[in-house]
Amino acid sequence: MKRMLMVIAAVAFANAPLAAQWMGMPAWNNPKGGSGVTVYGDVGFPNSNLGEGTAFGARGTFGMANLSLTAGISSWSPKDAGGSSTSLGGVADFRVIGGSLMPVALNIQLGASTASAINTATDNIPKMTNIITGAGLSVNVPTPGLSIEPYVSISNRWHAQSGGSTLSNFGWVIGANVGFGMLGLHLAYDSEKLDDGSTASVVGVGAHVSFKAPMGL
Repeated sequence: MKRMLMVIAAVAFANAPLAAQWMGMPAWNNPKGGSGVTVYGDVGFPNSNLGEGTAFGARGTFGMANLSLTAGISSWSPKDAGGSSTSLGGVADFRVIGGSLMPVALNIQLGASTASAINTATDNIPKMTNIITGAGLSVNVPTPGLSIEPYVSISNRWHAQSGGSTLSNFGWVIGANVGFGMLGLHLAYDSEKLDDGSTASVVGVGAHVSFKAPMGL
């Protein structure tokens, strides 16, 4: 449990997918973006260096041409911790290049969240504030009837414990967003290098529904 105090999970908001800013979630991303509203349901599976367990989350994104704003929540129950941590946060994504007429998209992310403490008879995990800055690159795969967007993101993550130190780590994400009409699926693998040389990782999957106009601006 001591190592778990030094890291986040994911995210992601999420960044999303954050990003790694939501505990137990990957840093979700969608470099292509979109106009309108998208609602996401997420599940995250951290590795042993993050305390394992399962995280459940929900996010809502409002897209305005090149800018997308996301707010989300996740609840993560580490293995054998006897409690759960709730993360509230958001992320802003700015699409630098890309759109419906370009197969490649590049965006910049800035996100933050606050995760509640876990205080039980056996564990005392402090409140955590997470901040993420980075960028993502995606490619639109032309497939009849489907929208497939594989992407890769890189970011720096800051994790500040309440009343303790602040850590700064580098992380990367490989993921994909798949859409078929209004409905879609998303998945991601998040990896973050810790100070002791070990790797914290999160596998995330989920589904989403979009109410948005095609990107052409």
